[in-house]
Amino acid sequence: MVAMTVRTPDPNPGWLDETELAAARARLPMIYVEAIPVRLDDFGRVVQVGLLYRADASGHFRYTFVSGRVQYMQSARDALMRHLEKDLGPLAMPQLPMSLAPFTVAEYFPYASSSGLTDDRQHAIALCYVVPVRGDTQPRQDALQVAWLTPEEALSSEVTDEFEGGRGKLVTQAMAWANWGV
Repeated sequence: MVAMTVRTPDPNPGWLDETELAAARARLPMIYVEAIPVRLDDFGRVVQVGLLYRADASGHFRYTFVSGRVQYMQSARDALMRHLEKDLGPLAMPQLPMSLAPFTVAEYFPYASSSGLTDDRQHAIALCYVVPVRGDTQPRQDALQVAWLTPEEALSSEVTDEFEGGRGKLVTQAMAWANWGV
């Protein structure tokens, strides 16, 4: 007779523990989804850009946006919704389009490169989206607040320079993609 072990199912079967994650990051590009939340007027024009404000590893406060890994066997749509809820709260009411096409694909490298985007932990590929949000946002996880800025404020050098790893340029690309100011 063969003995069987019965285990409680892993609630996050697509997740890696810290050791496995470090080993994977050293050998493989990691896949991420990133979202820049926006509020639209009645004509579908961007009137506010939602940026997360959080402390970095050295204790400096910086702007960032919704971002996170895609888990094994998880669709990009499901990963995007999971990270939007995790970072903006369950009442944000994001509106994902039927066809989920990113405004850009960003490449992060652990060293300076032609992409201008860096992440000292890894080589990462990020599918980047502009996501309209209709509901209340309450930061969760490690964000101090969701700052709703006008597009002009979000595109100012004072704000874009506060992003880590060159991410401010993605806000500029997002607003160009959304035809802000047209």
